[in-house]
Amino acid sequence: MLHTVLRRRANGESVEQIQLDLIIPTGKRKGQAPSVASIYRALAEHEKQNAYPEAVAQAHADFAGLHDADDSPRPRQTPIRRPDDPLTPEQAELRQRLQDQVLHPAHRADPGGVSGTTPQTL
Repeated sequence: MLHTVLRRRANGESVEQIQLDLIIPTGKRKGQAPSVASIYRALAEHEKQNAYPEAVAQAHADFAGLHDADDSPRPRQTPIRRPDDPLTPEQAELRQRLQDQVLHPAHRADPGGVSGTTPQTL
């Protein structure tokens, strides 16, 4: 369809005129005409690819590299912890550090960016 639109636009037709003659061949909207907005999006994407072909090629290569890499991060299952389950030593340490930050704000870096001020006590 894009080639048809490009050819007919080169002949001076408007997108609105071209849109009436186009038919979507597959998918949920099969047999219907694409929207004018869809045609303009396709034209914009085509122009972007022609304006920056090296960037598009690099993006495709980077994306392909992500799928080919064996060391790419994979989602991992995390067990659901119930309130009555005991904490692991790592979880207990993290909980303590977080509580210390909340209860003793003097140990944190100056969050307001104003140096030399005395932290307020709760």
